[in-house]
Amino acid sequence: MDTIASLFSFITWPVSWVIVQFHTVYGAIFGPDTGWAWGLSIVSLVVLIRICLIPLFVKQIKATRGMQTLQPEMKKIQERYKNDKQRQSEEMMKLYKETGTNPLSSCLPILAQSPFFFALYHVLNGIASGDTVGAVNQKLLESAQQAHIFGAPLASKFFSSESDVAALNASLTDVRVVTAIMIVLMSASQFFTQRQLMTKNVDTTVKTPFMQQQKMLMYVFPVMFAVFGVNFPVGVLVYWLTTNVWTMGQQMYVIRNNPTPGSKAQASYLERLHKSVTEHGKTRGRGERAVVKAIVAKGRDRNEFERKFINGLNKAGLAAQPDGNVLKSDASAAAQSEDGAAVATATPKRQQPKRQSKSQRHQSAKPAGEAEAKTSLTKSDEPEDGKQASKPADAAKKSGQQKPAQQKGGGTRSKAQSGQRKGPQRPKSPSKK
Repeated sequence: MDTIASLFSFITWPVSWVIVQFHTVYGAIFGPDTGWAWGLSIVSLVVLIRICLIPLFVKQIKATRGMQTLQPEMKKIQERYKNDKQRQSEEMMKLYKETGTNPLSSCLPILAQSPFFFALYHVLNGIASGDTVGAVNQKLLESAQQAHIFGAPLASKFFSSESDVAALNASLTDVRVVTAIMIVLMSASQFFTQRQLMTKNVDTTVKTPFMQQQKMLMYVFPVMFAVFGVNFPVGVLVYWLTTNVWTMGQQMYVIRNNPTPGSKAQASYLERLHKSVTEHGKTRGRGERAVVKAIVAKGRDRNEFERKFINGLNKAGLAAQPDGNVLKSDASAAAQSEDGAAVATATPKRQQPKRQSKSQRHQSAKPAGEAEAKTSLTKSDEPEDGKQASKPADAAKKSGQQKPAQQKGGGTRSKAQSGQRKGPQRPKSPSKK
């Protein structure tokens, strides 16, 4: 470890200078020789480094999602050229170039902070051995050696000898208890970070070897931290515990607000977004509009959770627009259907009359039927010159006397007319007066 740390000696002076500046601030508050001053200086160094690495972290997220998307294509290439490794590598590089994906981007944050880690290790190792390193002069060296974090010196290790620990005014038991607790917390935070990535932020509809690799790393990394952690000074353990907690919180934020499409985290996010949009009747903020815009642009390529979100908006009387805004259905020109096509907004449908049965139709058409039948019979008995056969008074009298007969006859004629639709009927002779 000392040899590796010496390789990054070029960054030792900047790291030690940053720690000294933070120690000046915290020393004025807690005292220059306290563990709080030196411990918070290391924590502040971690926070500063991780803030500077946020752009790399964003690239890591994009690269990881890009690799997840490319896993099916990569598997096809491996099966197609399984006997030709050179051609397989060429096709892989071609695929990366076409999609703009860099496999190394997922490792950039770890690679970028490695020099700072080894530089800090070199500084703390110099404090343990009594050597001035970088911006740490003799006065600061003596102050750092007196600093204890919960009874453990800043430069002590789990396997430090009792004489070395006694030289730093501490007991071996305190050192091992503090280092063991910090190693457990460091490994647990690493395991939880990897586990929430696997269980919440992975597309469950695509089964790829990448998921198996991530699952394996979920168990391998905590073991590696536990094995190598016993050789780290307490100050380095503070560094790694802080950076693991930062990574865990940063990833929780990303999973909650920018989840992987098709993952359980996206389902939870869209449920919260649907509740917010239906409550306020619009999208609030640039982030919500960007999410809705991306979902609308997918059209038929939406996954199950995205289709459910769009359908939920339509049922609530809202329509997602291509620009990411959400409007009410009666005020929008078009609403997005489930398959992505634009359909007309919902308007009240015209009520269709209920279909009547045959008896109801005969009952409602009875007066008209009688009139038509009577007219036809009257016309058949009239002479060709068109004169009436009876007077109005006689017709009224006749209608009053034969009302039941006409009703019966009308019902008979209705049955006959309905029967004519089924087949030919025997023609009836005209009625005689």
